[in-house]
Amino acid sequence: MSIFVTGGAGFIGSNFVLDWLAQSNEPVITLDALTYAGNLENLASLDCDSRHIFVQGNICDRPLIDRLLAEHQPRVIVHFAAESHVDRSIHGPGEFMRTNIDGTFTLLEAARAYWSGLEGEAKAAFRFHHVSTDEVYGSLKPEDPPFAETNPYEPNSPYSASKAASDHLVRAWHHTYGLPVTTSNCSNNYGPYHFPEKLIPLMIANALAGKPLPIYGDGQQIRDWLYVTDHCSAIRAILDKGKVGEVYNVGGWNEMPNIEIVQTLIQLLDKLSPRADGKSYSEQITYVTDRPGHDRRYAIDARKIERELGWRPAETFQTGIRKTVEWYLANQAWVRNVQSGAYREWLALNYAARS
Repeated sequence: MSIFVTGGAGFIGSNFVLDWLAQSNEPVITLDALTYAGNLENLASLDCDSRHIFVQGNICDRPLIDRLLAEHQPRVIVHFAAESHVDRSIHGPGEFMRTNIDGTFTLLEAARAYWSGLEGEAKAAFRFHHVSTDEVYGSLKPEDPPFAETNPYEPNSPYSASKAASDHLVRAWHHTYGLPVTTSNCSNNYGPYHFPEKLIPLMIANALAGKPLPIYGDGQQIRDWLYVTDHCSAIRAILDKGKVGEVYNVGGWNEMPNIEIVQTLIQLLDKLSPRADGKSYSEQITYVTDRPGHDRRYAIDARKIERELGWRPAETFQTGIRKTVEWYLANQAWVRNVQSGAYREWLALNYAARS
């Protein structure tokens, strides 16, 4: 038996692959297109591990997917592969539609054909798990309760709209064809191997490089934060005990405004890696024009997964963010390597567009 992971060289996907193989001998077949955010360095510790097979390829490539499923006969598909950055989706939505919608459709059709050919226990045990986001639910007002699985979809960006579409496809393939699926909608992840275009790794990298710490608008946008290995454990719980056809919200119970996140990072960096001039990193904070259509608040109600599957996050924000900062301080070579090439070119264009 084996599991098949799409997007397994990205941030959450690579953490999942590493976490899975740290706790299981079941082989993992990782498929990743290795776009700017897919990084084989994330999986370097598995280079000599016979339990891991890496394949570079796109989820829109149906013949490749068919071949891999036939060859490796996985019992589970875990679908992480997605374009995931809101700013990128605003400036170039086309790739988000292709990967997140067309790619999910292609993968579902390949999974359906493969599953239909299975027999007996293998067919009954097969699962397709789709990893999605809380952004499909839209934005919350300060007085609103957190997003529950029953909330209507109200996506506000090209990214979240593309993920909402992929969620609907997964649901439809279950109800129309009987494909045994589960879906999880998670809050903002953070932790090791996070590409430095997102808030936490960007602030750490910019602070250490002496660059501005750009805060959108007033910095009061609120998000729920989930340490990435807690997300991995939630997916394992869903694969082990989740009910076919169900959706599970996965959150960290850590609602915080962006400016508070940045201030927490500054406090840790001031202590763990102080500036050479003795000043605080807070001097590098710069407020920039807010993102178009920026959602004000996301928050996840994770009571269903706790009630039905017994899952709760192991990390508080205080423990998780310290581990994150310590990881980035210890892995500066990784940061330097990913802050080059296509990423640097996009960042320059993005900031030029804002000025």
